[in-house]
Amino acid sequence: MESVNVPSEVLKAFGFPENECKAERTGSGHINYTFLVREKNDWILQRINTNVFKEPDIIAANLRLAANHLKNQYPDYLFLNAVQTIEGKEMAFDQSGNPWRLFPYIPDTMTLDKVDLTEQAFEAARGFGELSKKLSSVEVNLFKPTIPKFQDLTWRNEQLETAIRNASEARKSEASKAMQLAAEYSFLVNDYRIFTSAGKLKPRVVHNDTKINNILFNAKTGKAVCVIDLDTLMPGFFIYDLGDMVRTFVSPVSEEEKDVRKVAFRKPFYDALLEGYLSEMNSSLSAEEHVAIPFAGLMMTYIMAIRFLADFLNGNIYYQIHYPEQNLVRAMNQLTLTGAIAHALNYRPQ
Repeated sequence: MESVNVPSEVLKAFGFPENECKAERTGSGHINYTFLVREKNDWILQRINTNVFKEPDIIAANLRLAANHLKNQYPDYLFLNAVQTIEGKEMAFDQSGNPWRLFPYIPDTMTLDKVDLTEQAFEAARGFGELSKKLSSVEVNLFKPTIPKFQDLTWRNEQLETAIRNASEARKSEASKAMQLAAEYSFLVNDYRIFTSAGKLKPRVVHNDTKINNILFNAKTGKAVCVIDLDTLMPGFFIYDLGDMVRTFVSPVSEEEKDVRKVAFRKPFYDALLEGYLSEMNSSLSAEEHVAIPFAGLMMTYIMAIRFLADFLNGNIYYQIHYPEQNLVRAMNQLTLTGAIAHALNYRPQ
């Protein structure tokens, strides 16, 4: 991984006395670079990865729109908006042109990297649901995608088809079982078209990355405090947020697990996260959206499976890997979980 330090010009832009504060790497994210800045008060300073987020100004604009809406409609709601530079700007740029943002540090909070308790699943889902509910009345058309077509299953499937056509015979042979499984669940692509067409799902501003480590918990009570990592806050559908929670909460093992026999559907965790999410979002969802609830987890698990598979077939050019077969392992893991979810929910194609 690239070695990154906080440039002095960035500290100066946010008004930090360079020789009187300390910046240290923190967090478990794999996209941006995050630092805890210790001064009189603690702060979170983050460098945006422009290889992933090509237009960081869109991130800043989306956050500003969301923050203004929430401040006007829900002034007591804790939303972590970026702190401005001493010149009143939302980002500072270092000498290499990299954008940096500053956020308040919330004391007495913690993050989790995995879901061990149903109470954690409930609270995290409730926290993500609360943000979605409070943004339900925002003007969605004012927001722009920070990553175009990020959760578009039709487009991701087209990427897989292209990868299969262009892959070497050796790669395709190694991935033959994963390709067969992906084909078995390809009916989900058609279901996605059905659910997202003709206004069946309401366009919303959604988080798009609802893993457990994107919620701050109160370190003493275990209650959700606020949502973090808002780079992918942009237009989408509720199935993206709910689905990513299902994908990352219900299995006892992560997508990195090589032994697919350990991949499983933990129904108590599914029930808990659904209860938490619907405790906030139930009345905001239409009848047609309620019908799509079982599809959400399947769709998001399958989309990650075929993204991993396509990257393996393409020669591992997108996701960071530590051994040559890692993306294929991830794909098989997520395809196994897709099957476990479909079986547990008795899902039938639309």
